[in-house]
Amino acid sequence: MRIFTLLFCLLISNSINAQDDKTLRSIYDLALTKSEAYENLRDLCKNIGARLSGSEEADSAVVWGQNILNNLGLDTVYLQEISVPHWERGRKEKGYFYNEKGKNTLDVCALGGSVSTGMNQFIKAEVLEVHSIEEVVALSDSIVNGKIVFFNRPMDPKKISTFSAYGSCVDQRYSGAVEASKKGAIAVIVRSMNVRKDDFPHTGSMAYEEGGDSIPAFAISTNGADYLSENILSFKGLELSLKSYCKTYPDKISYNVVGEIKGSKFPNEFITVGGHLDSWDLGEGAHDDGAGVVQSIEVLHLLKLMNIRPKHTLRVVLFMNEENGNRGGIHYAEKAASKNEKHLMALESDRGGFSPRGFSVSGTNEQLEAIVNWKPLFEAYGIHEFKMGFAGVDINPLKDDKVCLIGLSPDSQRYFDHHHSDNDVFEEVNKRELELGAASMTALVYLIDKYWMY
Repeated sequence: MRIFTLLFCLLISNSINAQDDKTLRSIYDLALTKSEAYENLRDLCKNIGARLSGSEEADSAVVWGQNILNNLGLDTVYLQEISVPHWERGRKEKGYFYNEKGKNTLDVCALGGSVSTGMNQFIKAEVLEVHSIEEVVALSDSIVNGKIVFFNRPMDPKKISTFSAYGSCVDQRYSGAVEASKKGAIAVIVRSMNVRKDDFPHTGSMAYEEGGDSIPAFAISTNGADYLSENILSFKGLELSLKSYCKTYPDKISYNVVGEIKGSKFPNEFITVGGHLDSWDLGEGAHDDGAGVVQSIEVLHLLKLMNIRPKHTLRVVLFMNEENGNRGGIHYAEKAASKNEKHLMALESDRGGFSPRGFSVSGTNEQLEAIVNWKPLFEAYGIHEFKMGFAGVDINPLKDDKVCLIGLSPDSQRYFDHHHSDNDVFEEVNKRELELGAASMTALVYLIDKYWMY
């Protein structure tokens, strides 16, 4: 810590100067005029599309990433082999119920990893509405047995951070099937994780308990959830019919894609930037996390355009399997540990391609203070949030008492309009906002490389 304290004194005296201000201005100027991020994202989304781990599209994305990095003329580009889950949705799911108006079709989708309802079979049962895991646990088995449990707790609109709202209710998606099956439920249907009212069901990871019953799990759109809830109140014993075709296959080989610019002074000390190459199988994975992938690539592109040779080795990692296992992030950290690699910092973008607002730091108080010291350099670009917080799923396995983990923090208000849904498409990403995020990441990497050390 003594070394870092001495370094912090150096940061205080050197980090805010005219040369750094000029360099950051050049980074933002280039990002807004010469960036390749938007066209790279268009190519990834429109020519490959959704890229769930184990899919042919994920295989194509690995080749795409390798080609993009090779075209940058990096010192090294290579693949890290990993084994990933392989789950497929199959045909479009169906859901409906009857009331006095006749048949009412619902917008539903299977949750990622769910079992199917059976080959060409609907399941039909009375639907039981609950608002939390705890509510299900408290109910008697006789009340839940044989029913379809409907988890209808919405994201809290009063929370300014939509990620905080997401975190406070996503347990019903991930663990709802486990707890409902213990009470004898035959399926679950979960309100989509979205503040906005629309007709897009949002998929996402869910889990089963080893040795427990595996029951089908669905998501329902926010509009659909409200409509279903209204009808449950109006029609006692309302029955819901659901059908899905999904299946889990044996694990499959895939890869993290890695590119490096070797450090001129400290080639064995690493600064890593990255996003996850996989996405869910709905939409095109544009915000989650195509945006983070192309922004991370753009960090290296912009520094090369400026002829800046980093002192430390700068590594971009396109992680595979963040969405349903994080095996890419875990493998990367294990590989780094086995080689005794020294990571100074890892920066992740996985919160969408919206206007950047700052950075979330998972590290020591001294590291945060050092980064906050650069705040005056960033304020001209709308970057003002520098605070402790979660940095990212892919880089979190690197966490120890030395490496500083950082997440890009864009404006979060629209993120969950798109998250894990058919609405996460290229057209929903704003070119300028995407480029500003890439520039902010590049600026921070430039400063870290210039001043940081253990």
